[in-house]
Amino acid sequence: MERRSFLKKAGAGAAAGAALGLAACGKSEQQAAPAAPAVQTGLPSIQWRMTSSFPKSVDTLFGSAEMLANRLREITDGKFDIRIFPAGEIVPGLQALDAVQQGTVEMCHTCSYYYVGKDKTFAFGTAVPFGLNARQMDAWIIAGGGQELLDEFYSNYNIYSFLGGNTGVQMGGWYRKQINSLEDIKGLKIRIAGIAGEILARMGAIPQQLAGPDVYPALEKGTIDAAEWVAPYDDEKLGFHKVAPNYYAPGWWEPGPVVHFYVNKTEWDKLPKEYQAAFRTASREAHILMTASYDHKNPQALARLLSQGVKLQTFSNEIMKRGYEVSQELYAEEAAKNPAWAKIYAEFEKYRRAQNAWFGVAEGSYDRFMQTIR
Repeated sequence: MERRSFLKKAGAGAAAGAALGLAACGKSEQQAAPAAPAVQTGLPSIQWRMTSSFPKSVDTLFGSAEMLANRLREITDGKFDIRIFPAGEIVPGLQALDAVQQGTVEMCHTCSYYYVGKDKTFAFGTAVPFGLNARQMDAWIIAGGGQELLDEFYSNYNIYSFLGGNTGVQMGGWYRKQINSLEDIKGLKIRIAGIAGEILARMGAIPQQLAGPDVYPALEKGTIDAAEWVAPYDDEKLGFHKVAPNYYAPGWWEPGPVVHFYVNKTEWDKLPKEYQAAFRTASREAHILMTASYDHKNPQALARLLSQGVKLQTFSNEIMKRGYEVSQELYAEEAAKNPAWAKIYAEFEKYRRAQNAWFGVAEGSYDRFMQTIR
């Protein structure tokens, strides 16, 4: 995609996409979000703490938690109050789920795939490379049996899960030099973690795990050659384009990453049913808000980045194909040794194939045509 072409399409104030029509559900809830429930008088006042995996500066991600808390206070006339703590104030961002599991806090806002070190099966709650896009993830979790599969797995960790946002397909990151072939992947020092890092390592890259504040100086000094983050709106704030001008798409390792609210099972079960209903409603609204916000903000941010000389690139078919092949090899290996992974992967893969067969008919053909319009 050329810079001039994108700028022409995006315009200075372009807004992209519509909000997702499906939203989050509570345990075994599979219907569209209902109207906010009426909360009876005489219910107790409850205060919870929510630890986030995100700092306040990442306002769209962190904002989903704020939306949940604000709506709950509104629906319950202030009786159900959740106080939000950014990453690091109670526990480090990547220990949010542990804090909920252990009862340190009642709930958290985090990404399931942050915890693949415990079990790779955690990846399915957020995203697996070459998996489902944002709408397809909603379809799988809300209507396709995914919620039940995830709940069964999460029950081992003393938590319930509720959808709490989705960024949409992410970008493939910032690179100091162009990456045109598989040879260019070999020896590439890239900031990336999790299953994606394992796949790139098998392709010859050298994955690096760096915290957010450390990424820019590492790129600037050449300690690393590339870094993936999120998408234009969040990436622009960190200034990666100043030291790594090649911006690649797509982020095939994060095609539709879900963010979750995790709630301690004991605390959830103690809630009055009216508060449980209010929570489900608020979480669904927060889920829709995040995706809609990113769809609105990313085109504008990308237009600004391109006007500053960013070189928009796409991964070659050679790189994409090899990444897909390696991912399938890894998934087969994990299924052979991990029953939890095998159970979810079998259903997830079946669902992915059916979804892509359908999306390629109406959605795909329409999108391909509209993206050629000047």
